Amino acid sequence: MAGVVGDVAATEPGDGGDEPREAGAEVTGAEVDGGRGGIPATEAEGERPGERGIRVPDVGPVPPVPGVAAAVFGDRVWLAEAFVARLADTGVSHGLIGPREVPRLWDRHVLNCAVIEDAFPVGAMVIDVGSGAGLSGIALAIARPDLDVHLVEPMLRRTTWLAESVTALGLTNVTVHRGRAEELRGGLAAEFVTARAVARLGKLALWCVPLLRPGGRLVAMKGRSAAVELAEDRAALARLGLVSASVSAHGAGLLDEAVLTVDATFAPRPRRAGRSRG
Repeated sequence: MAGVVGDVAATEPGDGGDEPREAGAEVTGAEVDGGRGGIPATEAEGERPGERGIRVPDVGPVPPVPGVAAAVFGDRVWLAEAFVARLADTGVSHGLIGPREVPRLWDRHVLNCAVIEDAFPVGAMVIDVGSGAGLSGIALAIARPDLDVHLVEPMLRRTTWLAESVTALGLTNVTVHRGRAEELRGGLAAEFVTARAVARLGKLALWCVPLLRPGGRLVAMKGRSAAVELAEDRAALARLGLVSASVSAHGAGLLDEAVLTVDATFAPRPRRAGRSRG
């Protein structure tokens, strides 16, 4: 599940030994250590070769690739498999994924996130707020290599893992940003901002709106409560400039249960000119 934005400091206690990073700074693969979760080794013991040079960790009981994965990821399903293997391995050891989630990594997490790709037009820039374990951002980047995906996450431990994963998977369309969403105002903005169940809709919108360009769309992943949350928080969305809000279903016919998102357009009100003094 995606990390909670705004509840943790930019430098996470216990990560120790690192110089404080300026909020919103990009994290690159060159800045993180290697090790089992880092840049793919050529002769690492206990690993098996993946396709096109990607190493898939041999972590034992990784859930098998479901048949529907090919329909979602196409000829990049092997890359999705490598991502699932990383989640089951270092994703668990780094505390990004609970061990009990491993058997359902495909259906509850990776496929669940990837099917919202139909919300974004070709070549769109997408910001994933509170990316955590790369859900939904990395799943989207694998399914849609045309997207320009930006992962926003404040915790050092998570951004390190994300940067290692982006490097190991060879994803050239992903950038990792360390910082809270509100700290990136003015430095990062896109046509689309997405987030996966990191807060109630009204609070989530408050964090995401500063990263939206005028006319852009918030695509908030929600569960069965999507319609109820929208009804309860519609007025709060309107105050933030989010209009034409509606619930969309994704993955119907592919997944056992369609994924619901609340989508809203950002139409900020023009600021009123100050009164002139006589």
